[in-house]
Amino acid sequence: MDETVAEYIRRTVLKMPRDEIKMMLQKWGFLSEAQLQTLNFHQQKDNISQEVVQLCEENSAGIKQAAALDIIYNHIYQNKRMWSVYQMKKSGEEEEYFDIADFKKKFKGRIRSALKNVTITFKEYEDNAIWIRVAWGTPHKKPNQYKPSYVVYHSQTPYVFISASVLKSNLPLLCQALIVASNYRDIREMELRSHSLNSLKDIVFKRYSQNFQTYSPKPVQGWNVEPENADRRIVHENRSAKERIHRLNQESFGCGPQPKLEFAQYRLDTMFKSDPKMDVLDKKEPFRCLVKFSSPHLLESLKSLTPLGMADAPLSPLLTCITHKARNYFKIREKKESFVSP
Repeated sequence: MDETVAEYIRRTVLKMPRDEIKMMLQKWGFLSEAQLQTLNFHQQKDNISQEVVQLCEENSAGIKQAAALDIIYNHIYQNKRMWSVYQMKKSGEEEEYFDIADFKKKFKGRIRSALKNVTITFKEYEDNAIWIRVAWGTPHKKPNQYKPSYVVYHSQTPYVFISASVLKSNLPLLCQALIVASNYRDIREMELRSHSLNSLKDIVFKRYSQNFQTYSPKPVQGWNVEPENADRRIVHENRSAKERIHRLNQESFGCGPQPKLEFAQYRLDTMFKSDPKMDVLDKKEPFRCLVKFSSPHLLESLKSLTPLGMADAPLSPLLTCITHKARNYFKIREKKESFVSP
């Protein structure tokens, strides 16, 4: 077994929590159950990793096997990576039968036609998700296994989730390979990013939906505590105001927890309104700007603005429509209606 492969397997094992090493090796399936029984999982992780490497040498492990183990680790700990959402579009609305073998062949062929030194590994999961790991090299250097790109593609959907490597120059080639392999004609980034891959899926697959229904809230505990000798009218007004904010917030964001989104951006295209006598603007040109939001939990942060008194209720539709706009990204781009300010 090549020394670089052995070292990569060793480092991958060292990343795993000790009590999960056995489980991940079983999912890997490269080592037999008899071989796994010889491992002492209660010793130091460095010793465990060395023993795993020795067993892999017996089985003549190659870079494909090492890459498959890395996919398993990243699938379980997918929140350690930053994910971006991309949307693809077909030339028509026709449905096509998806052939996984044809997809893999076209994907590999497109990338390897432009770059020979590359390692491409696929793994399929039960939810129709295809995980693709691409380790990039250069015309004169072998692939760097420590800085791969990860792609998660759900067959027969236009959505792709990409965690790119440091080498962003390879991203256009990766996108070209995706649209060729999946028979689409265009791909664009949706400008939504998060460490939580599942939350991004909830948004684009409409597994999360905001409520726009009349909501009759129950009084929240603590709202009905009246200070001794307080003016009851003031207490009633405060309670009514809080209940109104709570109701409007529920109508905008729904009752359940929000998807964990960490980044969103959109473009404003609006007109200035000024007194004609002042003649501030000679031309009626729209005002354009790019608005970016980032937070460890963006949607929950926006949801908390009105209860904390940092914004008036109801919250501006520019903030509450982020998930809705994300699901209609291509339509917005084509009609040039991208988040028009009222």
